[in-house]
Amino acid sequence: MATVLYSATASLDGFIAGPGGDMSWLTEHLAGPNPTAERLLANVGAILAGNTTFGGDDPNRGTDKEGAFGGQYHGPVFVLTHRPPAEPPAGVTFVDDLHDAVAQAKEAAGAGYVNVLGANVAAQCLDAGLLDEVLMFFAPVLLGDGVPMFHRPGGTNVRLARMPGETEHWYRVVRD
Repeated sequence: MATVLYSATASLDGFIAGPGGDMSWLTEHLAGPNPTAERLLANVGAILAGNTTFGGDDPNRGTDKEGAFGGQYHGPVFVLTHRPPAEPPAGVTFVDDLHDAVAQAKEAAGAGYVNVLGANVAAQCLDAGLLDEVLMFFAPVLLGDGVPMFHRPGGTNVRLARMPGETEHWYRVVRD
C-alpha cells in the first residue's frame, strides 16, 4: 500500500515559496547530487498537488529541468481543485474531493510514495489523518516572507518521529 508523504525544500526560516509563490530563490540551491531526493524520486508512484502548486511558479520554467523533481518525474499527477481546466493536460487527473484524490493517487502509486506537493494540500491531508510521513530539505537562505511549509491556525502540535536510518529531516506522523 502506498505511503502519503509531504516533501518540500524550505528556507531556514520555514518558507517553501517566497511572496506570491515565487520559487526563483530555489534555483541556486538545486545544484549537485542529493542521494535522499534521488532515492525518493525512484520510489514516487504518484504526485498529489493543489491547484496553486500545480499551476504555480517553477524555478526551472523554460528549461529541460521544468517540472517536479527537476523534470525527472514522469508518472501520474493528481491535482486537488474545485476549478479543473476544460482541457486537462495529458497524464494529469483533476479531483475535487480530498479523500478521492488521495485514494486515486494511492492506487496509482502502488507500493510507492504519493508525494504531496504544496503546503495547503499537505495540511488538509494531515487534518484528515491521511498523511503518513514528512520529508523536509532545507536551503541555506532566509526568505523572511512567503508560503510557510506548514500553517495551522491555532497552532495545534503535530508529533513526528524520526525515520530510522535517515539523515535528512524525514519523519513519520505519530497518530495518538
